[in-house]
Amino acid sequence: MSQDINMTDIFEAKKLIYSIARETPLYKAQDLSKTTNSDIYYKLEFLQDTRSFKVRGAANFAMHLTKEKLRSGLTTYSTGNHGRATAHVAQKLGTDAKICLSKNVPQNKIDGIKNSGGQVVVYGDSQDEAQEKANQLSQSENRAVVPPFDHKHIICGQGTIGLEIIEKIPKLDNIIVPLSGGGLISGIAYAVKSINPDCKVYGISMKNGAAMYESLKKGKPVQIKEAESLADSLQGGILLDNKYTFEMVEKYVDEVILVSEKEIKEAMKHAFYEEHFILEGAAAVGIAAILSEKVDVSKQKSAILLTGTNISNEEFISIIKN
Repeated sequence: MSQDINMTDIFEAKKLIYSIARETPLYKAQDLSKTTNSDIYYKLEFLQDTRSFKVRGAANFAMHLTKEKLRSGLTTYSTGNHGRATAHVAQKLGTDAKICLSKNVPQNKIDGIKNSGGQVVVYGDSQDEAQEKANQLSQSENRAVVPPFDHKHIICGQGTIGLEIIEKIPKLDNIIVPLSGGGLISGIAYAVKSINPDCKVYGISMKNGAAMYESLKKGKPVQIKEAESLADSLQGGILLDNKYTFEMVEKYVDEVILVSEKEIKEAMKHAFYEEHFILEGAAAVGIAAILSEKVDVSKQKSAILLTGTNISNEEFISIIKN
């Protein structure tokens, strides 16, 4: 079904979402550029109001709903950041949102959702089980379910990031993107490669519980057990009835790379000590791939997505001290 998506959809999303989301800056990574003999730029998506990129897709989805459907409220299932984005969008559009989370979601992300006006429903031990609860709420309360990744409007909303990057650096050689369900990388890869087909797109996941990576190996969407990781925002499956992102990642992503927990930790420390950025684990996986030399960017222009900063102070301080 990825043929349903075209560049017009992404340009339309770009016009639509800026009343809620914002265009974020590209920032030259001075230290990383010097050590790799290259030009590396960070895309600062953690500067969104919800502290993650997820607000783009959620805004695009909700703004395509009818006024009547919006009045009935929103619901979703999430590992945290998408839930906060949905709550924020609901508040901006004058409706309410019930956010379904598994028991694995950290308390600071629950607090962030509540602070953004969302009602939190904790249910089950995985994102798949939280999805069941969201579907129940959709049936019983006529709420619109805002999908985390596998939907045309979500993918096109996230694809606006690719447009922003390629407008600033038309001759980009590489773009390095955290990979979970694939909504982010699908939109970005499609947008970037439509304008600059030679740009390589790398998807980066954690070694613990990388659902898209395992699905690509098997040649079809598969379920895997969620595992504890510093990159908790990348947890969760890709849906066995995946309609868009599996096919798009297969088609447009050049390589998927896994990074270890130690490599993620070192990347978070690097971002803090060299740039004074506080990143959650999922946002640091692109830096981890460069520091561990799993992506060769020498003498090239590259962009790394820094996707979010929703990590508790206590956890972050513990990481950078050890």
